[in-house]
Amino acid sequence: MDEFINAKISPDSLITLFSQAPVALSLLMGENFVIESANQHILQLWGKPSSVIGMPLIEGLPEIRDQEFLSILKEVYTTGVPFRGNKVLCYLERHSRMEACYFDFIYSPVYDDKGKVNGVSVVATEVTSQVLSEMKLAESELRFKELLLNADFSTAIYRGEDLVIELANDRMIETWGKDKSVIGMPLEKALPELEGQPFIQLLQNVYKDGKTYAATEDRVDLVVDGKLQTFYYNFTYKPIRNLSGEIYAILNMAVDVTDMVESKERMRKNAEELSLSEAKYKNLSEAMPQIVWTASPEGEFTYFNERMEEYLGLNQHELQPRDVSSFIHSDDLPKILSVWRKASQHKTDFEVEHRAFDKKTGDYFWLLSRGVPDLGLNGEILQWVGSSTDINEFKILQKQKDTFLAIASHELKTPLTSMKIYAQVLEKALKKSGDEKNAAFARKMDEQIVKLTALIGDLLDVTKINSGKLGLNLSHFDFKNLVDEIVEEQQLSSRHKILNYSKPVGTVFADRSRIGQVITNLIGNAIKYSPEADEIIIETEICDNDIQFSVKDFGIGMPSDKADKVFEQYYRVSGDEQHTFPGLGLGLYIASQIVERSSGKIWVNSVLGKGSTFCFSLPKSDA
Repeated sequence: MDEFINAKISPDSLITLFSQAPVALSLLMGENFVIESANQHILQLWGKPSSVIGMPLIEGLPEIRDQEFLSILKEVYTTGVPFRGNKVLCYLERHSRMEACYFDFIYSPVYDDKGKVNGVSVVATEVTSQVLSEMKLAESELRFKELLLNADFSTAIYRGEDLVIELANDRMIETWGKDKSVIGMPLEKALPELEGQPFIQLLQNVYKDGKTYAATEDRVDLVVDGKLQTFYYNFTYKPIRNLSGEIYAILNMAVDVTDMVESKERMRKNAEELSLSEAKYKNLSEAMPQIVWTASPEGEFTYFNERMEEYLGLNQHELQPRDVSSFIHSDDLPKILSVWRKASQHKTDFEVEHRAFDKKTGDYFWLLSRGVPDLGLNGEILQWVGSSTDINEFKILQKQKDTFLAIASHELKTPLTSMKIYAQVLEKALKKSGDEKNAAFARKMDEQIVKLTALIGDLLDVTKINSGKLGLNLSHFDFKNLVDEIVEEQQLSSRHKILNYSKPVGTVFADRSRIGQVITNLIGNAIKYSPEADEIIIETEICDNDIQFSVKDFGIGMPSDKADKVFEQYYRVSGDEQHTFPGLGLGLYIASQIVERSSGKIWVNSVLGKGSTFCFSLPKSDA
């Protein structure tokens, strides 16, 4: 046969046949592995032109210099033992960029007529797409298993007809009342208490017919904590198929609804008692002096007692369907709707003061309305239960109080101004006469007048705020310059060291005097409420295009549940210390109103016994 080939078939014919083969072929000759021939298929795999034929392999494909292929070729050339590579990674420069490729290939020795190896033949197939698909599949399976293991509900996978537990997250292990040693065991063996219950048969049915099974509030008896107990679950058995569409496993997801089922049972048992009590509660609501009402989740009245007609002159027919605009003051309606929508969104109580129209008198009067959501088992709002209390007399008294405070405060300012002048004149006269002791008394009197003037100023500001007459003289000003001025002033009269770490932050558009009042108040409070500390810290910075100011003290602090209340009018933190710190509890309220009216925000972070950090922010001006 060899003689026939040598006699009848020329080497050129063999090379031609070789180059036209339907697979990627190459012939590498000599110790330098010169590319003797390479068909079009392998040239395409290499990403090289036919001009590489005749070159040593390392010159035609220089990018493989530091890869394993040259050493494998040398091994085949030296030993004469073929080498088969499967899904081997190779980096090739194709289309002017380095690419990661995967190949199946065979390196076979080529012999001369004396039986000596003088070359290596290469047969290659690119399997990059297949390898990448397998890698993606493996990555997808890994993510899938991670997702199941970290799921918030009980999850397991049973493989094969024997339902071997392949995977079970911690919640499922806890559900079963077992440990992780059950993984790898058939379900029937891992949970022998399932015998006589329908679950094994249901799983086998899913495995055979491929139909997902779902159950709601299904009962299961499991041995947990060493005793057989009854539980209720919502669960699904879902078949898992391979790429060929064959079922190879079942995914089990379950949610423990035992508490809900037991609660529903208790509710069922109590429903009859509740219905019997409904008449009693209705009679109770009719006896109450407040308006008592219920409304649908959408806000439509479903019930109200007789006080509704007494106060508003409206009966059941006139309030259906809902149209609160017919009896709520137009100025208060947006506030009521905003409060109710927020409460509906967060499913929380709400409280709002508003004016209502009395058809009998033709006048508006004040009501305090409170609403509480009645929530269902799934957290949905079933209805609103509320009451509306007549606070008209209280509002009148409050207005009279504000009027009195405004008049009194204004009238007190004139004699206080005179007293301050007299105290200063007296101090200077006593100093001039050499009576330093009485001069000190006059100076202390002057200081007390200053404090009293500040308190009266706070009262005037509160009355202006309550009457909507707190005016703001807006202008552009450098925020850091204002902070530096106030810190310098405060440092003159304080034993605390005020550490000012303010950064240049630009300008704001606000009332410079009022913002200065806020800064002064916060620094003063920090000093007052940290009597045992030696320093406070001031900072300014840019946060989300807002200028933020903060003052940190190391004083008494406050509980977290009091933090939001410190900005309320007349509020002071209660406790044994409250008598130690004088004041009306108005400063922070005034500060919060000034900041909010300047389109800013104010807040506090505090730890009881360790100190507080008061902050406020204002929009940065482009001027």
